[in-house]
Amino acid sequence: MTQSLWLRIDANERFAADVAHELKNPLGSLRSAVETAVRIEDPERRQKLMNIILDDVGRLDRLISDISDASRLDAELSREQSAPVDVRRMLATLAEVTETTAQQRRNRLVLDIDGRRDLLVTGVEGRLVQVFRNLIANALSFSPQGGVITLRARRENSSVVAEVLDQGPGIPEGRERDIFQRFYSERPQDEKFGQHSGLGLSISKQIVETHGGTVVAHNRRAADGSIAGARFVVTLPVD
Repeated sequence: MTQSLWLRIDANERFAADVAHELKNPLGSLRSAVETAVRIEDPERRQKLMNIILDDVGRLDRLISDISDASRLDAELSREQSAPVDVRRMLATLAEVTETTAQQRRNRLVLDIDGRRDLLVTGVEGRLVQVFRNLIANALSFSPQGGVITLRARRENSSVVAEVLDQGPGIPEGRERDIFQRFYSERPQDEKFGQHSGLGLSISKQIVETHGGTVVAHNRRAADGSIAGARFVVTLPVD
């Protein structure tokens, strides 16, 4: 009991230190922009500073929202009622609601779901939806225009295995585990800085593991051995 308590205290201290570090960057940028703006008379330069301030405020808002979600997650999952979740229906619904976003980027969503067996797991559906929404959004953000995002699901022995595959640049070699750490952020080169908190994959991993499952990431390989995209694999137990 004592050991468990100390581990929990250590985890909370690390989380607090990580949060403080992440909040310092946008706060420092925001302070610098505000201090400079009051001395600038040129309207164009002042407007650029106002845009920086708005971006930093938006970044802080995203960070605080995701930090709040992450800090409450364990307690909320322990209280929320588990029920049967149809993974086939859940992925089909997510594909349907995400289709508009995909089309705007000229991407295509493809469903490849095994229809021969039930794909039922026990869990909190809203939280599992959150996991796959994060993974699909991640795939869309890294996929080139015209790229295909594939959602796969199948039954393997006593588990349901669901995959999200993209045709993006893949995961930096040796970083396949790091991407699930808190505040780790590996974003597309053309994306504006600070659009993501770096907590999405960490929260997803936490949710999946609370459901007794695993989530891992790999690079997909083309016939010539080159990276053809990323593959995220979620494995959930069937009760």
